[in-house]
Amino acid sequence: MALSALAWVLSEPARAERLLSLTGLTPEVLRNNLTDRPVMAAVLEFLANHEPDLVLAADALNVTPAALIAAHETLSR
Repeated sequence: MALSALAWVLSEPARAERLLSLTGLTPEVLRNNLTDRPVMAAVLEFLANHEPDLVLAADALNVTPAALIAAHETLSR
């Protein structure tokens, strides 16, 4: 789910730039650590911190916003 959420975030350049700016992630970190828990947790935290994106991402991924939040909590442990 986190990888799908990342793909959704990156599908819009302005949103992708905001992700990089707010999380401190870089394109290199994303490429080299794509499946690392901290990176995936950061992507989901980015969505969790901006409700409009959270709702849009959940709709695009055909999940509930609560499911994305739960995934973030799981990855953050």
